[in-house]
Amino acid sequence: MNRGKELIEELQSVISGKTLDALVPPLLFVLLNNRVGLPLASLISGIFALSLSLIRIFLKQRWQYAFGGLLGVLVASGFSYITGNASNYFLPGIISNVFLLFLILLSLLFDKPLAAWASHLSRGWSLEWFWRSDIKPAYREVTWIWALLLLMRVVVLVVLFISGDLTRLFVWRTVLGWPLTIGVLLISYIYGIWRLHLLKGPGIEEFTSGKSPPYKGQTRGF
Repeated sequence: MNRGKELIEELQSVISGKTLDALVPPLLFVLLNNRVGLPLASLISGIFALSLSLIRIFLKQRWQYAFGGLLGVLVASGFSYITGNASNYFLPGIISNVFLLFLILLSLLFDKPLAAWASHLSRGWSLEWFWRSDIKPAYREVTWIWALLLLMRVVVLVVLFISGDLTRLFVWRTVLGWPLTIGVLLISYIYGIWRLHLLKGPGIEEFTSGKSPPYKGQTRGF
């Protein structure tokens, strides 16, 4: 029960308030494109994203994700309008996924796994802890999981983009978006905590306090 509650809290800290911001603007675009045409579909989805950003600011909620969604809509709509091809609405997202995959592979090449950097930036834990030989393998292996799943996402989206099937492209982009991300986060957390336990390294608090072995290890957070 405690572990389940812990997983829910970890997911809430990552995805709270973001799903609507990311999902609705492209859904509006797809639904409206065949009915009102590319320019008006781009305009309406952009206005919705802008309205969502303003609402977030007015309600003093996290507006950064809605604003990021607005920028994404503007860039994607621009691609579509300039080229006259509605499928290009999804091109910036595909490019960003390819770039992220490149960063992941680069981090593995230099043995500074991206999962460790992501945890460091989000939690503020010391980088020295992540690079320990009894800690880093867990983050390296989780980064490989990210790489494989992201590669699958890129391949599927590129194939659908080339086919020009806008509806299927939206559906699979959605399925391989937040649902896949949530699954990856769950797998990463469960596997990461289990792997750290096997490695028998210090927990971050033990490392920070300079505790000597044997260690209790990391019991919460990855």
